[in-house]
Amino acid sequence: MKILMVLTSHDQLGNTGKKTGFWLEEFAAPYFAFRDAGAEVVLASPKGGHPPLDPKSDDPEAQTEATHRFRDDDQARRALANTHMLAGLVPGDYDALFYPGGHGPMWDLVDDLHSIVMVETFYAAGKPVGAVCHAPAVLLNAKAPDGAPLVQGNAVTGFSNSEETAVGLAEVVPFLLEDELKDKGAHYSKVADWQPHVVTDGNLITGQNPASSEPTAAAMLELLSGRRGEM
Repeated sequence: MKILMVLTSHDQLGNTGKKTGFWLEEFAAPYFAFRDAGAEVVLASPKGGHPPLDPKSDDPEAQTEATHRFRDDDQARRALANTHMLAGLVPGDYDALFYPGGHGPMWDLVDDLHSIVMVETFYAAGKPVGAVCHAPAVLLNAKAPDGAPLVQGNAVTGFSNSEETAVGLAEVVPFLLEDELKDKGAHYSKVADWQPHVVTDGNLITGQNPASSEPTAAAMLELLSGRRGEM
């Protein structure tokens, strides 16, 4: 079992002069869930190398068991420091595709052609495609095999408008993810702010917020287990 995790390379929070990137918990919890399940995990990003960490996700109150484990795990730290360039990877080499969130993907991965091709190829092949928090933005410009928006008619979730407002960035982000998913025809759902919420629809798995990162990974592993059982 081989899982490709794709992280953002974008580090600027709009015009605020502040930094953004990927959210540590949303990377660490799925990474270890996949690795502990025996998967080979390959990390990639548009620019390769060390993806930018959202400094807010490094705050003491944002730490979890998974983030503490990451800091003590040399293998994980090396892998993160040396992500592959997304453009050089072949979708057929992997069994599943997963995107951690953070605000960064809203600026780069949403329009990244290599990422869009990855999403479309995995989805069309029936392989699990997962994204958590802001990362469902990577689905917005992808197409289903029939040419319709990939999320059209699919049940999904992602960072909600109320959560974006709560963190004070509703006027900073290039778009509100909840609104954009709905505009593309997705059947969007959410729960109370900061509570875990995961939606699986076919081979598409999405999580609402950082608290959803570990259960989103678990849902992907469950799908992968079912696929192996069918082989």
